[in-house]
Amino acid sequence: MRLTAILADDEPNILRNLQGVIPWDELGIDIVGTGKNGLEAYELCERFVPDLVMSDIRMPHMDGIAFIHKLREINEDCKVLMVTGYQDFEYVRSLLRIGVSDYILKPIDYEELENSIRKLANDIRDRKHQAQEEQLKLGKLQSLVYEKVLQDVILNDLDFEADGYLPIDRADFQTVTYLLAILDVDMYSEHTLTWSEPERKAWNLAARKVLHHVLAEEREAATILQMREGEWALLLPWTGAAEESPAKLEALAATLLQAVNRAVDVGIRVGYYVSPVPLGELSATYSKLQRDLQLTPAAVVPCRETRETADASGTLWDLVAEIVTGLKQVSRPATLDALQRLQAMLEGLPGTSMTRAYQMLHYLILHVLRELREMNAITPAEEEQMWGQLDKSESIPLLLQVMTQLVAIGLEGTNKKKNSELLMASAKEYIRTQYSNDFGIEDIAGSLGISASYFSLLFKQHFGETFVEYLTKHRMEIAKSLLLHSDKSITDIGRAVGYAERRYFTKVFQKFTGQIPSEYREKRTDNSSRD
Repeated sequence: MRLTAILADDEPNILRNLQGVIPWDELGIDIVGTGKNGLEAYELCERFVPDLVMSDIRMPHMDGIAFIHKLREINEDCKVLMVTGYQDFEYVRSLLRIGVSDYILKPIDYEELENSIRKLANDIRDRKHQAQEEQLKLGKLQSLVYEKVLQDVILNDLDFEADGYLPIDRADFQTVTYLLAILDVDMYSEHTLTWSEPERKAWNLAARKVLHHVLAEEREAATILQMREGEWALLLPWTGAAEESPAKLEALAATLLQAVNRAVDVGIRVGYYVSPVPLGELSATYSKLQRDLQLTPAAVVPCRETRETADASGTLWDLVAEIVTGLKQVSRPATLDALQRLQAMLEGLPGTSMTRAYQMLHYLILHVLRELREMNAITPAEEEQMWGQLDKSESIPLLLQVMTQLVAIGLEGTNKKKNSELLMASAKEYIRTQYSNDFGIEDIAGSLGISASYFSLLFKQHFGETFVEYLTKHRMEIAKSLLLHSDKSITDIGRAVGYAERRYFTKVFQKFTGQIPSEYREKRTDNSSRD
């Protein structure tokens, strides 16, 4: 990593010696300008924004001290090396107070000067490398937050508390329209019936990697969200003409289908909406896409409208969606009420609609089965039993029996095996004991034996805030206490509450309290002293 430097001295001979004697190229430093006084040096700094400045104290028009004061107004990070004839200790301290990193006494010892420059250059590179790593981490964080916000929008659980980490402005985010598609593994539950949980996770990870690889090759700035096992939502920000979007999505869907089918040897189906979708309509559009994909056997299913339909398929889907929601919320009354209305509707259908209703109910049972697996509310043995009964069910009454039994299994699973109160008590204890470590939703959900999406839903319902909000608040309250009641450094306090990088800890703390940690400590300490 090459650095840039500016030299300032009113003596031409010293400037020539500095350029000729010091092995700048070997040190990886380019001299981008030299100034004969502080004013020239300042103008050069405005133009080139150097990493290192070496300046004499005594210069005409603007001396070194005034120059450094001006420099700090436009560049706080630049390292400054002063050349001075003063040896007074108080004077040296004054240099350090204005941000001078090191000083060299006249007459110049060039070997000492080279060593000082080398040390400063190493410090600059270390700082730049750390900043790059932090920027990379922030970029990953922004990407994760962006995905999480989009997923919350789709699941109709939008929360903008994390908008400070969005990679785009909140206002821009809310005005973007998207091309939306769902990619779904055909008969996923049946294909994976005999797979272990690690095998299913490994397969889903492999499929996701294939999708990301294809999008990277196609140079598409799309987001892939895993909505549940074997199902992904594809969102592509769209600024083109609305009439061009169907062809765009159809071509991209065909490419993705071919790549995934070839890589993982399982059939993938795609449902896509034919027009760009505003942010506020993503949830409704996703639900319709999911419904149409479940109820249509075609490999590629275009969808043309999101308004509620009055046909049997739409009503059946809505009732089954209520059943699933009731199970997720561990609400027996809501679940059983939706099931009773589903039974009443099917019993009241005319004979001409029975064949179509049978097909739809079969698909919907598969949907519920898959959701129960996602919630970890059904055992492999119970799932295998349901498949056996489903294969033998050749009429709507028999399918209704399967659905009723499936709902009973789901209620038992969500109430007894995975009681939400116990789960959230365990989650709270996990956070209390592990907050100093680096962990995320996947880790805590895995420790509880449930999916990340189900964990997020339960956590928000129970605590009234997202997992990230709760964890951040917990960490910040502990950090505030440590700042006031310990002499630990800010870096150590950041590490103690789960932030390895001081700069990232400072950013989060400032967003939470409105002050950087050092300001918070100083102001609270001053107030205590006055009291």
